[in-house]
Amino acid sequence: MTPAGRRLRGLGAWGLALWSVLPLVPLVIWSFAHGWRFPDLLPAQGTLKAWSFALSDTSGMLESFGVTTGIAAATTVVALVIGLPAARALGMHDFRGKLAVQTLILMPVLLPAIAVALGLHGVFLILILSGVFAGHDAAFEDQARSLGASPLQTLWHVTLPAILPGVLVAGLFTFLISWSQFLLTLMIGGGRVVTLPLLLFGFATSGRNDLTGAIALIYILPGVVILIVTSRFLSGRPAALTGQGPK
Repeated sequence: MTPAGRRLRGLGAWGLALWSVLPLVPLVIWSFAHGWRFPDLLPAQGTLKAWSFALSDTSGMLESFGVTTGIAAATTVVALVIGLPAARALGMHDFRGKLAVQTLILMPVLLPAIAVALGLHGVFLILILSGVFAGHDAAFEDQARSLGASPLQTLWHVTLPAILPGVLVAGLFTFLISWSQFLLTLMIGGGRVVTLPLLLFGFATSGRNDLTGAIALIYILPGVVILIVTSRFLSGRPAALTGQGPK
């Protein structure tokens, strides 16, 4: 690619990043605002009261952050344990009933919204990993076993390093989907398990725009971190921000 093309690509990436950040500007302003009413372009006064309360024990944000992180991490581990064998079978083997299994996996997408909420974790994880396994060459595993490697050694030293980028991306997206669950948490927890989405919804419906802005910025933090981590891991540099992806 020519230098002019690289500059144009970089400008496009930065433009996309800026466009993605623009919706967050009102949240940032609200989180520091001491009242912000139309038609004022900016708040008349600034304050740190919203952030001070959000980060205190009184708000429940820190506890909800821990609960949400724990649930999302456990969901990711369980989903990977279940999804890896299923994805390997779908991606590397042809068997009777494979089409029916694929249809069953995709069924939540075809059903009403509540069913989609209950099935998106498995759909995304298995579909991503089955694509990873579809490009995986099992001959390397056969060579390792022929040289005396046990199944566990083959898995640890051959298979996992080969599929690690796909596993990382699938796991991080599963974590993010679980992190953002509202309806499913409300149904199962009955309102007693308070995660960040539930806490955020409570402040938003109570009219506390300043607290909503502060907690919303904390709430989206994992998504930003996951974007940067996956970009760096897959390309060796922050491709999402620089526009310089894998060559």
